[in-house]
Amino acid sequence: MADVVILGCGYTGGRVAAVLERQGYTVQGYRRREGFDCRNHAQLRAIRDGTTPETRVLLSVPTLRTDAGYWFDPTRDLIAAVRGARRLVYLSTTGVYGATKRVDEHTPVSPRGPRELLRVEAERAVLAEPRSMVLRPAAIYGPFRGVHTALREGRFALPSDCQAFTSRIHVDDLAALTAAALLSDAGGAWPVADEEPCTALEIATFCAELLSLPLPPVVAAERLPETRRTDRKVDGSAVRRVLDVTLRYRSYREGIPASIAEEQSVAETG
Repeated sequence: MADVVILGCGYTGGRVAAVLERQGYTVQGYRRREGFDCRNHAQLRAIRDGTTPETRVLLSVPTLRTDAGYWFDPTRDLIAAVRGARRLVYLSTTGVYGATKRVDEHTPVSPRGPRELLRVEAERAVLAEPRSMVLRPAAIYGPFRGVHTALREGRFALPSDCQAFTSRIHVDDLAALTAAALLSDAGGAWPVADEEPCTALEIATFCAELLSLPLPPVVAAERLPETRRTDRKVDGSAVRRVLDVTLRYRSYREGIPASIAEEQSVAETG
């Protein structure tokens, strides 16, 4: 039996698995690209049969949109499949804070749409379980993901209000915090972010100079994805104190160059 089960072992979950494996834990990851379907009852029964009172579980499956176009959240079914586990950690999102502009560990949730409402309901279901914890990461970036990647691929545009703030967290720092959460006894729901919120113009300028690219075009806010229309500064220092984790990348200024270096290393090694 695995020490840790990760349901949704994708971009972040895979990094969490690597952190734990380096510490000597055995990890079983369930990935969509390998056939994991959170709505498959036979798969959920197999997960339930493999869960013991010593299993630590990470739920990293987001709210999904069905083929019919409505939002669906599988968290309650996943909780039922791992009920009785030693530890339950859920990766949520700062999207649950809605239009709130300044967020810390005391900020109440304020969901705006059906997707965020489902996330809040999922959080409540998780926190109703014993030995559980919720992490709410800000925008996750890292190798092959984030503004630098979108800019390089021509997919990034600046909003007409270039002064709106966004907070971020490097995937490796999120993985370290998540691994620590799985091994801790802390509870509650916590925002996760690095130390430097910045505007879209600031990070676009930084990435453009780093990559020797021109600044991207400016478009009306309504043309951007909903997640890029927020104006939010997130203070994630409290959970770092609770879990005794120090950031490897205090801001995008360190994290983006490190991400690009890792991408180059991957390309060189094939």
